[in-house]
Amino acid sequence: MRIVAATNRDLEAMVAAGTFRSDLYYRLNVFPIAVPALRERPEDIPPLVRYFAQKFARGMNKRVETIPADVMVALTGYAWPGNVRELENAIERAVILTSGRALRVPISELRGSAAAVSGDGTLAATERDAILHMLRATQWVVGGPYGAAARLGMKRTTLQSRMQKLGIRRSA
Repeated sequence: MRIVAATNRDLEAMVAAGTFRSDLYYRLNVFPIAVPALRERPEDIPPLVRYFAQKFARGMNKRVETIPADVMVALTGYAWPGNVRELENAIERAVILTSGRALRVPISELRGSAAAVSGDGTLAATERDAILHMLRATQWVVGGPYGAAARLGMKRTTLQSRMQKLGIRRSA
């Protein structure tokens, strides 16, 4: 039998402080798996958003065909302190609130909002940061099923237009 246990606490520090049993720690720490928080891997957010949107839309007999770019930028820029569960709950709520074919996410309800990620707090700066991050994550592949546009939930031409508007160019 194997037991998989998870925590957000520093058990090693707790053992050192005497607040966690060392024998239990060493039994649990046979094969540690460190999973970074969602805020540390924002490139995972667009595929998760698409997956959860389709999952909940199927369950509610709705058709969610598009995720607006501004919504994806906001979701990518949010810190997600509740990690994937918080994202899943937010998308489930969004699907419930959606009446058309485009996913409606109450962006204003995201505590800390996307503006907190960017240095100057403007929507343009946040959008620029999210696009640059996704371009780097895809090695500057803009189009195709695994390109930055698809991962951001927008058309290739829309992403190219935004890149031009925001002055985003690949440096040599």
